Amino acid sequence: MVTNKAAAKKSTRPQKKSPGKSVTPVDINRRREWRFSLPLSATVEGELPRGRKFREAARLKNISAGGAYFCLDSGLVVGSRLNLVIDLPKKATEGRNVRLQLGGIAVRLEKPDRRGKKQGVAVRFNKKFRFVRGQKKSV
Repeated sequence: MVTNKAAAKKSTRPQKKSPGKSVTPVDINRRREWRFSLPLSATVEGELPRGRKFREAARLKNISAGGAYFCLDSGLVVGSRLNLVIDLPKKATEGRNVRLQLGGIAVRLEKPDRRGKKQGVAVRFNKKFRFVRGQKKSV
């Protein structure tokens, strides 16, 4: 008789360590994809809670296959739909101007920093994206 055993799931709780050992961020990372600290330029468009549209330049702090994190001046709320146009590095595109267009939803917001009024925004990408060759759009 053959039985199918399900693969053991990874626990999302930190494992207890023996005395003297500390828990590192890698031990408790719950992300599905690797995040890369790539300071890519992007243009973010969306709609604010009262229906006013906005368009703002941003610099990504990190990005993964599933989402990105960046800061904006606009006052978003969780659940806001956003469109991003990310300028890809010329080293990765054989010297051509290539942009990645994709959409997503704001899943986490952080308080604005004290120095400015920029708000941290974590966005989860939807599955639709496209690469566009050509000149940068002005913001």
